[in-house]
Amino acid sequence: MKLSQPNHDICIPDEDTSSNAFSRTTHLGIGAHQDDLEFMALHGILECFQKNDKWFGGITCTDGAGSSRTGPYADFTDEEMKQIRVGEQRTAAQIGKFSFMAQLGYASSFTKSPDGRKGLVDDIFSILEASAPDVIYTHNPADKHATHIGVFLATLEAIRRLPQDKRPGKLLGCEVWRGLDWLPDSRKVILDVSARPNLTAALNGVFDSQIAGGKRYDLAIVGRRRANATMLDAHAVDDVTEVTYAIDLTELIKDESIDPLAFISEVYNEFVEEATVQFKAVS
Repeated sequence: MKLSQPNHDICIPDEDTSSNAFSRTTHLGIGAHQDDLEFMALHGILECFQKNDKWFGGITCTDGAGSSRTGPYADFTDEEMKQIRVGEQRTAAQIGKFSFMAQLGYASSFTKSPDGRKGLVDDIFSILEASAPDVIYTHNPADKHATHIGVFLATLEAIRRLPQDKRPGKLLGCEVWRGLDWLPDSRKVILDVSARPNLTAALNGVFDSQIAGGKRYDLAIVGRRRANATMLDAHAVDDVTEVTYAIDLTELIKDESIDPLAFISEVYNEFVEEATVQFKAVS
């Protein structure tokens, strides 16, 4: 497998051969930044943790140079931050017992245009050919972060290059910058991430450069998951403690004629219709 970005970083926590580390992968997370996988694809990490027949692999697309930084990281250069972020992501892969962790090292700006994404699409495609996962977790097309949208589009394009019989069985768009509690219930994929809170805390806590650097993602993400679990159903007691939401994007890889913007616009319209019907019913 050849990757086009010269400063990519591949970590195989159990030091197996690279070919086996990729080929055994059943669940794959594709995120924009270091820590996105632990926040949005935790379900896949937990599904595979310490399993012999399920393995989680990770792809982080960008280099971390644009990270926020205050406190002990206030004077770090972009190059220093890149190294810190790569190290943090490697540590998370060790803790989560990933099958592999590929950090592709692209600048965020590369993700924001079709021409800029070409190399990224090539690299994701190469990893997909080597790994052939059953499930892919990535960013959702309603995310607020432009880099996340770019990674979603690159992921979709890479998957669509594969023959139909080599594509994953499921593609899930996950919440990071903008929650997905607004989705119509018929569109919600409810992912229970209540298990192993100690592992979750360890994974979140790895990213010290962000936590000490001015963003308490560790608290915010767990708060969202707990809120999702409690606010899911107004008339039932909680039977899970932490939930993440995703939207099922599988039809986008089964039918290439579906435009992703048209797809998410239809979902917006379903939300408006659902809210309107409920409002009118009591007004």
